[in-house]
Amino acid sequence: MTEIFVLTEHRQGQIRDITFEMLSKGRELAGKTNTELTAVLLGKEVKNHAKTLQDYAKRVLLVEDTQLENFNSDAYQKVLSSLIKEHKPLLTLMGHTSFGVELAPSLAVSLDTPLATDCIDLEFEGETLTVIRQMYGGKVNVKAVLRKAESYIVTVRQATFPVEKEAPMNGEIVEVPSPLSEEIAKKRFVKYVLPPPGGVDITAAEVLIGIGRGIKDGSNIPPVEELAKTLGGALACSRPIVDKGWLPNGCQVGSSGKTVKPKFYLALGISGAFQHVLGMKSSDVIIAVNKDPKAPIFGVADYAVVEDLFKIVPPLKSKIEELKR
Repeated sequence: MTEIFVLTEHRQGQIRDITFEMLSKGRELAGKTNTELTAVLLGKEVKNHAKTLQDYAKRVLLVEDTQLENFNSDAYQKVLSSLIKEHKPLLTLMGHTSFGVELAPSLAVSLDTPLATDCIDLEFEGETLTVIRQMYGGKVNVKAVLRKAESYIVTVRQATFPVEKEAPMNGEIVEVPSPLSEEIAKKRFVKYVLPPPGGVDITAAEVLIGIGRGIKDGSNIPPVEELAKTLGGALACSRPIVDKGWLPNGCQVGSSGKTVKPKFYLALGISGAFQHVLGMKSSDVIIAVNKDPKAPIFGVADYAVVEDLFKIVPPLKSKIEELKR
C-alpha cells in the first residue's frame, strides 16, 4: 500500500514537537487518501524514539548509523533518497526548520520531485496536491497546486497543526540497513550552540509573557520579567522591542522571529500586527492587555483586558504570589 512519510526531527535525545504535529496531519491525510502513515527515524541508538513513534504511525522505518548520530543533510539525503526510491511514498513531510530548510530542496532536486515549502495547510483533491502558503509577510494566503507526480515533498511550518489525541496506532518497527557505505566528508557536525547562560529557548516555554510598544521604555521591563518568573515562564516580545535593543533577537516572536506554541501567552502592550500574530496564534490560551479596545491582538485573544498594562502587572504578580503561598 502507498505510504505517507513523516521525517522524525530529534535533537539531543528529544523528539521535537514539529514531528508530532506532522504525524497528526499525516494521519488525517492518510485516512483521506487510503494510504499508510510511516514515521522515518534516522539516528544512532534511537530505538527508544521508535517505541514512542509507534503510537503515532502505522509503521516506523528505523535506520541507525554512526553518521546519523547528529543531523547532517548530506547523510540524511542519501538515506531518504534510498527509502523514497524503494517505498515510493505519495508524500514526504518534514518540518520547515533548520533541518528541513537545508535538506528538502536538495532532496527534491535529486529525486526530481515537486516541492512546496513553509506550508500552513495541504490537501489532496483527487490526485492533485494543493498547499496553502503565506506571502507578503503573511498578508496573503495563497493556494498553490503542485504538478502531478508519483511523489511529493512538503515542509510545514512549526506550530501550525494541532496534535490530536487519538487511539494509539501500535505501529510496526522496521529496522532498515543503512545505505551509507562511505564517510560523509563534505559536511561535519561540530557542536550544538546553546543559548548563553541565562538565555531561554522561547519555543520550548509553556508560559510566555510577550511585551510590545506599550512597555514604553526598557527601564519598565524588569517588573514584567519578575511577573514571568512568578508564573514560571519566559519573556518574549514583538519586533520593535528588539529593534530598540531592549531584548535580544532570541526573544522575538513573529514572522521575522520565532514561532511559539505555549500553553499560555500573555500579551502586554502588543497591538497585534499580523507579523507578530503569525508567531503566536497557535498558543493554547491567549490573554491580551491593551489600552486600545480596537487593538488587533484582541481578534486572536481568548480573553481581553482593556487597560494600561502598568495597572495590571503589579496586582497580578501580587495575586499570583498570594495564591502560591
